[in-house]
Amino acid sequence: MKPYELTIAQAVKEMAAGEFTAVELTESCLDRIEKIDKKLQAFITVDREGALSQAIAADKERSAGRVGALCGIPLSIKDLLCTKNVKTTCGSKILENYISPYDATVVDRIRKEGGVILGKVAMDEFAMGSTSETCAFGVPQNPVKSGYVTGGSSGGSAASVASLECLGSLGSDTGGSIRQPASLCGVVGMKPTYGRVSRFGLTAFASSLDQVGPLSRSVTDCATLMNVISAYDKKDSTSVRKATPDFTLSLKKGLDGVRVGIPLEYFKQGLDPEVERVVQNGIEVLRSGGAELVDISLPHTEYCVASYYLIASSEASSNLARYDGVIYGYRDQQADSLLDMYKQTRSKGFGAEVKRRILIGTYALSSGYYDAYYKKASQVRTLILGDYKKAYEKCDILISPVTPTPAWKIGENSDNPLAMYLSDILTISANLAGVPGLSVPGGFTGTGLPVGIQIQGDHFGEEKLIQAAYHLEQELNLELPPLDI
Repeated sequence: MKPYELTIAQAVKEMAAGEFTAVELTESCLDRIEKIDKKLQAFITVDREGALSQAIAADKERSAGRVGALCGIPLSIKDLLCTKNVKTTCGSKILENYISPYDATVVDRIRKEGGVILGKVAMDEFAMGSTSETCAFGVPQNPVKSGYVTGGSSGGSAASVASLECLGSLGSDTGGSIRQPASLCGVVGMKPTYGRVSRFGLTAFASSLDQVGPLSRSVTDCATLMNVISAYDKKDSTSVRKATPDFTLSLKKGLDGVRVGIPLEYFKQGLDPEVERVVQNGIEVLRSGGAELVDISLPHTEYCVASYYLIASSEASSNLARYDGVIYGYRDQQADSLLDMYKQTRSKGFGAEVKRRILIGTYALSSGYYDAYYKKASQVRTLILGDYKKAYEKCDILISPVTPTPAWKIGENSDNPLAMYLSDILTISANLAGVPGLSVPGGFTGTGLPVGIQIQGDHFGEEKLIQAAYHLEQELNLELPPLDI
């Protein structure tokens, strides 16, 4: 087995045994990127020199007996998390040459634990999309089936992990943007509870919904990454002052006494039969492991998409107002007045989907419409949160599909924004409620496309999600999907 094929846990063990160095592991990943990424297009920026420098430092730390949890482990970072001295583009032309003067808190925590950052990976522009097709620097390919979408918006993160270019990645999840690409690419992805992980240095899309989380090739690696990035951060006003458990202690088989809720609204018309087959098989695996199955209802599910896109677009309208060509980022040089410079900079710098959402959000916040749209959507959000609170009186976790369908062909829904929005219908409620969610590989369609199983839990209930996911992983014992790159 080549070094880049290892999981984080395997690589940590082999480096400790002296099988290879951090430099050799990093070079293995960098060579893999050089070999396949022209076709895959998972990376926007590869920082070869910086990565090797970090790997050399990791080997020195190991020699000195100072071994962090990620010492020498090569990772990729979604390109909306700030990285000092490396470009942070957010997948947008308007930030094409922006270099952050500081690290996001989660990036800083990875560095302090010895992690090696290979570079920044592709994403939907400003995280607005479900396929990564709106990325201004190339559309990443699904490593399992070329020509198919990776999912989004953390498509580059999922693709880089699934294609063995890196051993793990950090993404962000505003409405399913970690879980959905994880499902479509056949890897593990977790959206933590809102407030569990610092958002400092995360370029905001929708501030009340965004959350940083890990993508990995195993549940064990997911737990390890969660241990590193989870902590209270005084620099983030939304960070919750709560002790971080050791998530690796939840890596145990067996679910005796665990109540598993089956949300009836998630298994209705529109669900692909092969997706349902994989999820129902997963439910049976949980039942066989000792879990008690409970039918529950989330009655306001049908209003999730409408309320989410009003809230998210409104917050995006506010957050993206700062990109005006004055302080940093792209500026149109042809304008003949200040007002024209504003207009041309934003018109040329933003892509079509970002402009669409800014328009929706600005309209929803405008005088005379705020109460009818944003305020009403916020009230519905409270009802959705109430649904979850009632559900968790009867169960500990929820099991459902991640997406209604497996991956589809690139370009298939490019002219149909509504179809793209509806692909998030099963994931956005967790963001509206602020609860944690996880996608774990569950199986494959008849044509070999991956299908994930979604596990959701109560606020700060990540340990139960990891336990259930680990049990599924161990019992299903799926092999990595064959790659088409």
